[in-house]
Amino acid sequence: MSERVSERTSFQPPAWEPSYLRLHRSGELAARARTALDALQSCDICPRVCGVDRTADGRGACGVGIEPVIAAWNVHMWEEPPITGTRGSGTIFFSGCTGKCIFCQNYPISQYRHGNTVSIERFAGMMLELQGRGVHNINFVTPTHFVPQILAAVDVAAGQGLRRPLVYNTSGYDTVETLRLLEDVVDIWLPDAKYTDDAAARRLSGFPRYVENNRAALREIFRQVGAELVLDEDGIARRGMIIRHLVLPGGLADTPGVMRWIATELSPYVHVSVMDQYFPAYKALDDPLMGRKITPEEYEAALDAFDAAGLENGWLQEHEECGE
Repeated sequence: MSERVSERTSFQPPAWEPSYLRLHRSGELAARARTALDALQSCDICPRVCGVDRTADGRGACGVGIEPVIAAWNVHMWEEPPITGTRGSGTIFFSGCTGKCIFCQNYPISQYRHGNTVSIERFAGMMLELQGRGVHNINFVTPTHFVPQILAAVDVAAGQGLRRPLVYNTSGYDTVETLRLLEDVVDIWLPDAKYTDDAAARRLSGFPRYVENNRAALREIFRQVGAELVLDEDGIARRGMIIRHLVLPGGLADTPGVMRWIATELSPYVHVSVMDQYFPAYKALDDPLMGRKITPEEYEAALDAFDAAGLENGWLQEHEECGE
C-alpha cells in the first residue's frame, strides 16, 4: 500500500492519553452508555430506525439483541500504515450488520451472525488483553449496531487501565445522533464512502437512503476531527479520519463522484484509502455485473479520479492481475 503526500498531518508528544479517559473520570462516558442502552428499547441506533425492543430480544435488520456478539478478536496487520504500524491493530469483529452487501467477504459473520455472545465485562477484558499484546489501537469492526455496548465496555475497560486509541471501522451508514455519542470516545475514524447513487446502494448493499445518511455521517465525523491526521513520533495515528472507498467492477461505486464529493464538501486534505481488493463473494458470485474482480484499468481509472478531484492525502494499493 503506497502513500501519497500527507501535508495535513501533525505529531503529538509522548505525554498523551485518549480523550475517553476524561469522559470516564467525569462520569460522562457512563451517562452516554446509559442513554444509548435505553435507546435499544425502541432501537434507532442506525438509520434504519427499526424501532424494535432489543432489550427484550427483539431483532431488527442487524439481527442482534442486547448483548454483544463478537465473531473474532486478534492482532491485525493489514490496515493502513498509521493504523497497523509495527505491532498491529487490535481488531474486534462484531457479528451482524446494518447492511446486506451481496459481495460481503465476511458474510458468515455479517449475515449469518456467527460469533459468541459475551458480557460487557468480557468485552472490556478483550480490549485489555489486546492492549497487553502491544497493539497500537483497539479497532471496532462493523460496530454501528453495538455502539451502546461499546460505550459501556469502554467505560469498564478505562477504569481497568485501557489507554489505547479507539478506532471506529464502519460502513459509514450511521446516524449523526449516534456519532455524537461517540465524540471524544473514538479517536480514529475509518468510515466507508461506498456510493453516490441510492439505487446502487440498495441493490448491492441493501442500504435505504445510503447517500444521504453517509454524507451526513462523514460531515459529522469531519466536524469532530477535521482533516488533520494526528500521528505520534513513530508515525502511528492517534486522532483523525481516513475515508475508505472500495473500487467496484464496472464503475458501480462511481469512484469519481465519491472523490469529488470528499474533496469539495469536506476537504482536499482528508486522507482517503482507495482499495482494490474487491473479489466476488457470497451472492456476488452469480451476479452478472459483480461476478468478477476489477481490472487494472478500472483501478488505474480510480487513481486518476483521486488525482482529478484534487485530493492530497491517502493510500493507494498495488493492483494485481486476476490469478496472480
